[in-house]
Amino acid sequence: MPKRVVTFGEIMLRLSPPEYQRFVQADTFEVVYGGGEANVAVSLANFGLDAAYVTKLPDNPIGDAAVNELRRYGVDTRFIARGGDRIGIYYCEKGASVRPSKVVYDRAHSSIAEAKPGDIDWRGAFEGAEWFHFTGITPALGDNVAELTEEACKIAKEMGLTISCDLNYRKKLWSTEKAGKVMGELMEYVDIVVANEEDAEKVFGIKAADTDVTTGELDLAGYKYVAKELMERFNLEIVTITLRESLSASDNNWSAMLYDGNEYLFSKKYELHIVDRVGGGDSFGAGLIYSLITGKDNRDALEFAVAASALKHTIIGDANHVSVDEVETLKGGDASGRVQR
Repeated sequence: MPKRVVTFGEIMLRLSPPEYQRFVQADTFEVVYGGGEANVAVSLANFGLDAAYVTKLPDNPIGDAAVNELRRYGVDTRFIARGGDRIGIYYCEKGASVRPSKVVYDRAHSSIAEAKPGDIDWRGAFEGAEWFHFTGITPALGDNVAELTEEACKIAKEMGLTISCDLNYRKKLWSTEKAGKVMGELMEYVDIVVANEEDAEKVFGIKAADTDVTTGELDLAGYKYVAKELMERFNLEIVTITLRESLSASDNNWSAMLYDGNEYLFSKKYELHIVDRVGGGDSFGAGLIYSLITGKDNRDALEFAVAASALKHTIIGDANHVSVDEVETLKGGDASGRVQR
C-alpha cells in the first residue's frame, strides 16, 4: 500500500491572461485550479502516494469543477467539506524579463475562509495516514481557520502523524505581528518546516544577514543561522530553506538547504528559465515529503526536492505534473532537455 499523506488548505480558481499578456490586454482568461496544499497533494499523487486533500468548497458547479480537477490526478477528495457561498479567485499576470508577475486576490468570504472547527472529519481523513501538511496561508484566512488548523494539528499529533508546514508568508493576508503570534502557536505541533528566503524574517523576525534576493546574492552562512534559530526555537526535526536568486522575472538560480540539527546540507544549483514560477515552493515541499516518507536520506531528499521544483518552473499552471523518474533523471545530472524517445 502506498504511504498516505493528507494536506489542508484553500484551493482557488486562477484566472490568467494568455501567455505574457497584461491584464489590460486580456479579453480571455485561462482557468487553473490551485493552491499551496492542493499543489502538494497533486504532486504526491503524481509520485504514486495516497494523497488526500481537505478543504471546504461551495456546493455548486464551480466547487464541483475544483473537486474534479483534483480527482483527475488521483487525489483523494472524500473529506472535502461542502458548503458556503463561493470559491476564492486570484488573477495572475505572468511577468517576463524585467517586468514582475502580478497577483490580484478576490478571496474574501470563500467557503474555506468561513469554515470553523467541527466542519472537517479529521479522524476519517487521517485514518491510515503517516503525514499531515499545511502552509501559513491557511491560518492567515481568519481566526476561525487558524482554530480549524490547530484542531487538525492536535488530532494529527494525537494519531501519530508527522506534521510539516511551509511558512508561506502572505503580506496581503495578515501582518507580521499576527503571523508571528498565530504561527508561533502552531509550531508546537510541527516537526518539519519549509521556508523561503523571506518567510523566517517576516513571520518570526529571523533574518539572514547580507542577503538580497533581488540582486541574486545569497549569504549561505546567514541561512545556517536562520535554520539553527528555527530549529532551536521550535524544537523541530528538520528545517529546509529554498534559495531563489532572482536575476529577472524570467531567469532565476534555484537551490535549497536542509538542516537536521547535526549538519547543514546545500543542494546543487539550477539555472532556470522560467515558464511559470507559481507553485515552485509547493513542488519543493512535495518532493521533500515524498523523499522522507519513502525512506530517502536527507541528502537524497534535498536533491530530489530541488530537482522536482526546478522542473515545476517549466510547467504552466500551479501543480507539478512530473513523475518520479523524470525527477530522478534531472537529479542524476541530465538537464539537457533533449527529446525523450
